[in-house]
Amino acid sequence: MRLPAFLADHRRLRRVLSSSSITLATLTRLHALFIVSSSEHLVSSLAASYARAGALDAAESTLATSASSPSSIAAWNALLAAHSRGGAPGEALRVFRALPSSARPDSTTFTLTLTACARLGDLDAAEAVRLRAFAAGYSHDVFVCSALLHLYSRCGAMADAVRMFDGMPMRDRVAWSTMVAGFVSAGRPVEALEVYRRMRIEGVAEDEVVMVGVLQACASAGNTRIGASVHGHLLRHGMRMGVVTETSLVDMYAKNGQFDVARRVFRNMPYRNAVSWSALISGFAQNGRADEALDLFKEVSTSGLQPDSGALVSALQACSDMGLLKPGKSIHAFILKRLEFDCILGTAVIDMYSKCGSLENAQKLFNRVLSRDLVLWNAMIACCGTHGRGHDALAMFQQLNETGIKPDHSTFASLLSALSHSGLVEEGKFWFDRMIKEFGIEPAEKHYVCIVDLLARSGLVEEANDLLTSMRTEPTIAIWVALLSGCLNNKKLELGETIAEKILESQPEDVGVLALVSNIYAAAKKWDKVKEARKLMKDSGSKKVPGYSLVEVQGTRHAFVMEDQSHPQHQEILKMIAKLDSEIRKIGYVPKTEFVYHDLEEGVKEQLLRYHSERLAIAFGLLNTSPGTRLVIIKNLRICGDCHGAIKYISKIVDRDIVVRDAKRFHHFKDGACSCGDYWYKA
Repeated sequence: MRLPAFLADHRRLRRVLSSSSITLATLTRLHALFIVSSSEHLVSSLAASYARAGALDAAESTLATSASSPSSIAAWNALLAAHSRGGAPGEALRVFRALPSSARPDSTTFTLTLTACARLGDLDAAEAVRLRAFAAGYSHDVFVCSALLHLYSRCGAMADAVRMFDGMPMRDRVAWSTMVAGFVSAGRPVEALEVYRRMRIEGVAEDEVVMVGVLQACASAGNTRIGASVHGHLLRHGMRMGVVTETSLVDMYAKNGQFDVARRVFRNMPYRNAVSWSALISGFAQNGRADEALDLFKEVSTSGLQPDSGALVSALQACSDMGLLKPGKSIHAFILKRLEFDCILGTAVIDMYSKCGSLENAQKLFNRVLSRDLVLWNAMIACCGTHGRGHDALAMFQQLNETGIKPDHSTFASLLSALSHSGLVEEGKFWFDRMIKEFGIEPAEKHYVCIVDLLARSGLVEEANDLLTSMRTEPTIAIWVALLSGCLNNKKLELGETIAEKILESQPEDVGVLALVSNIYAAAKKWDKVKEARKLMKDSGSKKVPGYSLVEVQGTRHAFVMEDQSHPQHQEILKMIAKLDSEIRKIGYVPKTEFVYHDLEEGVKEQLLRYHSERLAIAFGLLNTSPGTRLVIIKNLRICGDCHGAIKYISKIVDRDIVVRDAKRFHHFKDGACSCGDYWYKA
């Protein structure tokens, strides 16, 4: 049977099949006519039409059941493109692998398939496609090379990307911007900026995409000098600055502490979206400006825009940093009402509850999250650790193993830290060994810091030192500091002095490290060495961060520093401290003046200890809250051993729960005892 006369014109029929307005019903009827008329040569065009109409199964079955020819590759390409448009890169890769030998892949085939591999992040599959493309003569095809470049950059294979880029016969602006973005995504911003410099030298004109990548590199590298230069270049040349570019400027300035400039750019934006707000909020939150971050969050919440996940996570981080439970709960409620509660937000909320002293709420929320990823498990294990619940952290780790999710290096860092916080020595040694032998994870600095801290703080200073001598690489300053801290805590002063010398040989600039070195010499009463260490602290140009403590009373935070006299209730606070000091001495408190690392009279040392910032905050809290109210104190530095002992006694005489979150962990004081079981301060 022949086709009807009105369809006999094949050129006209192909135009009909390629029309975007042709319906699936029409295609089905034409297909039937082709079958009965034996018009096999039109099947490829029909299959391509099926693919464009979204009938992908029909397109594939049509191609698979017909005799393929080299010219049929256009139809296969249409099917590949349809799968790509439909967000099914796995199906696109499957179709490529199912190509009959008679259908010869062309540049479009390889480009579409490599794009699918990039979306899948499948470098092994891409390598097979590359070899086939190059064997077919497409090693210098600009589209194939560009697709490979995009693939390598997206997958972080920057060595391969560089080789491909350097070998490309023609590098257009897209190729340059791909390299810039690839290095930024791979966490190599300096190299991204070098690519941009080369681009300028070769005279390739920038566009907005390139400039966004450059600004992101400046933000990551902390190079606001180049970032400001790029900003000026954009303004001088009147280049288009859409919301993405301006948001990148805000992010770059805010992340690097230039808050006034960030605000100015932000306020001058003609249009701001949720991402723009998120960039500014996160910049403040990540740089210790939690108050302003929360003010901005309140502003976006009332602006008519719905804050995105990034803004919410940053606001929760701000609450965590300041121990603000009430606004943290409000943000949690906001998320529950308006957004899907995913693992990212769940992790941030759990972290907030934990850092605001409410481990119970963190645990309840974790139990309600049904789909838990590894990051969420790691966060919960870490939360148990910081609250001194080492056994709970270990139980959580064992539950994780039962799920089939494989723990990673961060999981073991959280677990070892938790075991260290609770003094679980045998468990720590056991799991450190299993991490290496069973899970195949080589210990990194953070793992050594945890195990050394666990051993040294438990009094096994010599064993910790022996572990360091068995390391394949030279211990870092952080590892030496963990050992030195254990020496100081357990009065192993001779070894401590040796470790201090090793640390000084590395010429540390961190004033906190130098302060610890000074303290070990002070404990050994080597006052000349103390002077040397303090001179290094002074010469480093860095100032020691003063200790402060925060307490929230009736929705208002109050901050105290040692011997602070500026508070309106200063005199009442002093009277309360004197009263507390008198009462706790009656039931056994004796000042531990060894925690004052200065060559002073004993009476002066006792006076200094009495007015540490956490005691000022507790006295204020007792004066301004009703009996029985739990006090939560947030301290930026470690709580000293004397205050630790004093607060135990205070919790008993005032019959209060007192929670102190210091720079390392939580201490829950109740009825004259601490949740750490005095493991943290045995001295």
